[in-house]
Amino acid sequence: MKKVISIIALSFAVIAAYGQSNHYLTKEEAPLDTMFIGAPPAFGSLLFEQDFHMYQYGKTLRPTERGKQAVKDANTSTDNILEVFSEAFGMKLSKENTPEIYALINRMKEDAGSYATRCTKNLYKRTRPYALYNEPTAVPEAEEHLRNNGSYVSGHSATGVAVSMVLATINPERQNQLYKRGLDFGESRWIVGYHHYSDVKAGQMVGALVLPALLNNDDFMEQLAKAKKEFKRLSKK
Repeated sequence: MKKVISIIALSFAVIAAYGQSNHYLTKEEAPLDTMFIGAPPAFGSLLFEQDFHMYQYGKTLRPTERGKQAVKDANTSTDNILEVFSEAFGMKLSKENTPEIYALINRMKEDAGSYATRCTKNLYKRTRPYALYNEPTAVPEAEEHLRNNGSYVSGHSATGVAVSMVLATINPERQNQLYKRGLDFGESRWIVGYHHYSDVKAGQMVGALVLPALLNNDDFMEQLAKAKKEFKRLSKK
């Protein structure tokens, strides 16, 4: 009994230390992807052939600047996400420079990348392309960890779109640049070899449906207001 109490106390201590949980939404509040995302392309179908050819095309991009960007996009830490979205946002985004925006993205990104994509991943357990073709990726350090993790749909792609939409609500004048960067963030996944092209497209669709759910969350709206106020203040400098 004492052990259970200690674990509960530790959990509360962690929440107190870091502010809140790593999500705004509960699993039930996040979009249920299996309700609107169908099955991945069947082996041998024309859509599967498209996946194969895009995988081959992706390998030709890896030695290019686009390939280098794809490798950087593989990192979904909040620090890296803010860094790669800074140019599109038109301002340096970081924990030091924009702490309120950092707090907002740090908490919402897994609502898209984890909660909104988990059901389809677990249902289909699609083999990732590098595992299917037994070839190396452009990000070898993550291969073993993700080898048995479902490929369909892409959590990275959902994250990219959802983050771009949230940032666009803060800085609407840069919405077009942000949307493009959000899409590119997901497209990087078929370039590095971790996802089929159709995984990415499905993930982008899921990601676009996360913001409406977040807009109904009081904690998210409170932090969004702080982020907007921070942006307005910094924009005047």
